[in-house]
Amino acid sequence: MPRISIAEGDLTHARVDAIVNAANERMLGGGGVDGAIHRAAGPELLEACRAVPEVRPGVRCPTGEARLTPGFRLAARYVIHAVGPVLRSAEPSAPLLAAAYRSSLELANEHGLSTIAFPAISCGVYGYPSHEAAHVALTTCREHGGALTEISFVLFGEAMYRVWAEAARGVGA
Repeated sequence: MPRISIAEGDLTHARVDAIVNAANERMLGGGGVDGAIHRAAGPELLEACRAVPEVRPGVRCPTGEARLTPGFRLAARYVIHAVGPVLRSAEPSAPLLAAAYRSSLELANEHGLSTIAFPAISCGVYGYPSHEAAHVALTTCREHGGALTEISFVLFGEAMYRVWAEAARGVGA
């Protein structure tokens, strides 16, 4: 079982094999962590994202799925772009959020990676309550970590860190 750690900080500085981007379905950048990752990685990341084939018009990565690109100017070798749900209600949204984490873990394992760092997927403009998202994320990562040695959550702001640290105690992570 991988070691799970939680820290407050800047995900773009994480020294891991892959960082996970809380992306949108277009994969062409955006606000929040998505924009920060694109700025830190440089313009090559946008070009790599544009090269990912659309699965339907305007969609390169459907909600609940993940895609891998190089990390370019980041400390991490790769970026795994995962699309979480816009919160509607827990019933349809929780399985999609779990799928975004699970898809990211599967990609990391398929590529023989050892370490991965996640943000709080869907907790920004997508409106997912952080305490519910933390429970889904931590449970999914504990159950589906595969051969990874370390799964980190690098969270923006002390308030988000506290929510995730409390959730980690609750799920035994």
